[in-house]
Amino acid sequence: MTAEEAPAREDEQAGGPGAGRGRLGPPPWLALFFLLPALLFLGVYVVYPILFSVYRSLWDAAGAEFVGLDNYVRMFTRADTFTALRNNVIWIAVAPAVVTAAGLIFAVLTERIRWATAFRIVVFMPMAISFLASGVIFRIVYEQDPDRGLANAAITTVQDTIAPTGAYPGAGPRDGAPLEEAPGGGYRLADPVAPGDAVALPLVGVSADNLPADAQDAVEPRAGRGEVAGTVWMDFTRGGGGREGAVDPGETGLPALRVEAVRDGDAVAATATGADGTFALTGLEDGRYTLRLSGSNFSDPYNGVTWLGPTLITPAIIAAYLWVWAGFAMVLIAAGLSAIPRESLEAARVDGATEWQVFRRVTVPLLSPVLMVVFVTLMIYVLKIFDLVFVIAPGSVRADANVLALEMWQVSFGASDQGLGSALAVFLLILVVPAMVFQIRRFRREER
Repeated sequence: MTAEEAPAREDEQAGGPGAGRGRLGPPPWLALFFLLPALLFLGVYVVYPILFSVYRSLWDAAGAEFVGLDNYVRMFTRADTFTALRNNVIWIAVAPAVVTAAGLIFAVLTERIRWATAFRIVVFMPMAISFLASGVIFRIVYEQDPDRGLANAAITTVQDTIAPTGAYPGAGPRDGAPLEEAPGGGYRLADPVAPGDAVALPLVGVSADNLPADAQDAVEPRAGRGEVAGTVWMDFTRGGGGREGAVDPGETGLPALRVEAVRDGDAVAATATGADGTFALTGLEDGRYTLRLSGSNFSDPYNGVTWLGPTLITPAIIAAYLWVWAGFAMVLIAAGLSAIPRESLEAARVDGATEWQVFRRVTVPLLSPVLMVVFVTLMIYVLKIFDLVFVIAPGSVRADANVLALEMWQVSFGASDQGLGSALAVFLLILVVPAMVFQIRRFRREER
């Protein structure tokens, strides 16, 4: 170092006039000038609201009296807060893991199908829909009425295929009729019958509007030789009159009812009633039989699952969350998947590994940084979940589906307690900060 260079270096180290000369990039004051708008923006829209929320949480509902930490004490003594905190724990434990797993499955699938682009568009499309609109969609999907709610329509369709609904739910004998309830469902004739008998089986409890279109006027039963015959009819005369237990003019037969002849607990013959309610059981050996109307005639229709009830409301909303965010997880994981060296996968296959072993021992470990980013990001969003819960949960079960963000909104703007609402906001921020710090530290480690 020459004698002329030494003073110049000392000036730079001391921040003198020579400072900044000889380095790459703009001087610090120029960088600060360009950063100033961003710093002002962050200060107004991020730092100030946080500081004001902390300040406001130390005052009463109206903001007129300083109460110190009373709002925080009150917050942790309210049952609503613990319900919201419990639901948030469920959300954190379930939603990020399920969405990440779904995104991983979808990302792997898109590498193995021809119509991968169309598949990605379909899966990612819900991300273009707002949470409010998504909530409205799933509120309709979860409607109890199968004619309106898609979820129950699908379930009842499968249920009706496996176990069809009875033709006469709610029908039964009136008091004094010769029928009694049978073990296992349905009704049976109180007295046994034998071939050659003709019996009358009167029922009530069927609305005229629910009678089959092919139902005809009932006729008196008449048995042929070696058979048990009978009539099942609606023992009700419109306009009044008529005799109980007897087929009167104008009374309607009940078609398509399954009638069985039972001996020693087993149905040995069965048939169905005709349009006029008559039936005939043939091929019976001599002896005594119990005549039974099968329980399948009277089974109630399956009305589906109560998705919007207090038991299933939180899992139902998490399913809606999965529908919205699965596309986001799939896109990020697919990007990470495309960056995996193909040589590693091929080397594992050459060594004899199955596709499942390649996925479990090569693909997933190499994707773990991306999976962790997706998981932590979803965890942060889950802590702030508000829209879906507010829209999907009906007012009657909103308390059961409550989360901290919704509780904060209800307290602040429903009960007009800004102090307690601010305390809840600060508490929610404290819960989010560790996940954010963890995420930022991961990003900084990856940049090194």
